[in-house]
Amino acid sequence: MKIENSVVLITGANRGIGLAFAQALLARGARKVYAAARDPATVTLPGVVALRLDVTKPDEIAAAVTEAPDVTLVINNAGIAQPGGFLAPDSDAVTRRIFETNVFGVLNMSKAFAPVLKANGGGALLNVLSVASWVNGGELAAYSASKSAAWSLTNALRHELAAQKTQVVGLHMAYVDTDLTRGFDVQKSSADDIVQRALDGLEAGADEVLADALTQQVRQGLAAPRAVYLPQGK
Repeated sequence: MKIENSVVLITGANRGIGLAFAQALLARGARKVYAAARDPATVTLPGVVALRLDVTKPDEIAAAVTEAPDVTLVINNAGIAQPGGFLAPDSDAVTRRIFETNVFGVLNMSKAFAPVLKANGGGALLNVLSVASWVNGGELAAYSASKSAAWSLTNALRHELAAQKTQVVGLHMAYVDTDLTRGFDVQKSSADDIVQRALDGLEAGADEVLADALTQQVRQGLAAPRAVYLPQGK
């Protein structure tokens, strides 16, 4: 898919990776960028169209379809995380809350906008996933599980939307320097670098983009004699 003259809707576009996507798309010649956020007043980037959109609210998704009938690219970026393992006392509530945004939000956005993309020639879906789609060490247990589910969802959508010529791209990366990772003392990529690689992959027709070295290493490690998602050192 070509970005020039495209019409794009980005969820969670007021900060972090979503904001970086909006900036990069404008720079690459997108004709219109809908920047969606729970509070549209937090969208301050010049040149975008701010939309009120909480992806956990079906009525707001329906309103977005009405407000943005010209979309050719949907970027499912909105996501939340919370530290903690599955044996924590509040893990049920945490897991449900995270899945509502990270899985059902992606599902409901994709279902709602699939007919819009079809009507506009096919277009593309780009789902922001994670290296945590493949590895879950328990530190971010519910988040990792949600990204695994979103990866599987993305793979299914790729098959289901092929007939209408909608490209479906899964973006995987490790830690990115955003508010979501502020408390983690780890090496982080810049949001701008991740976004540029994602958009390069989109334009090249990629199904998946492995946007940093760690993600590429982990993906290779899935086929190791002792797979990378298992405890190591045994």
